[in-house]
Amino acid sequence: MSDTTGVPAVDVVVVRCVAGSALAGILVLLWRMVRSVHRVVTRVDEFVDDWQGVPGRPGVPERPGVMARLDAIEDRLGRVEHELHPNSGASLRDAVDRVDRRTRQLAEE
Repeated sequence: MSDTTGVPAVDVVVVRCVAGSALAGILVLLWRMVRSVHRVVTRVDEFVDDWQGVPGRPGVPERPGVMARLDAIEDRLGRVEHELHPNSGASLRDAVDRVDRRTRQLAEE
């Protein structure tokens, strides 16, 4: 098979079309890579924002980070545990024990 068509103008057009197609293919591949990398970077950025928290700005409330939310959960859990064990007489458990004693006394009478 011959490398040329015999017409120089057609040969130039064919070479340019092949080069243009190759360049277009390379650009499409680069665009897909850039788009994929952008998606990953965006997700990592969102994860970091969720982990560290985001300060409030006009129209958008503050979002605390993971560690601040865990601290709040531990604080709430500590207050609940305080109510579940007998202690100073002011816990829910102490109140239930008092009601139980009174009910037993009334039942005996």
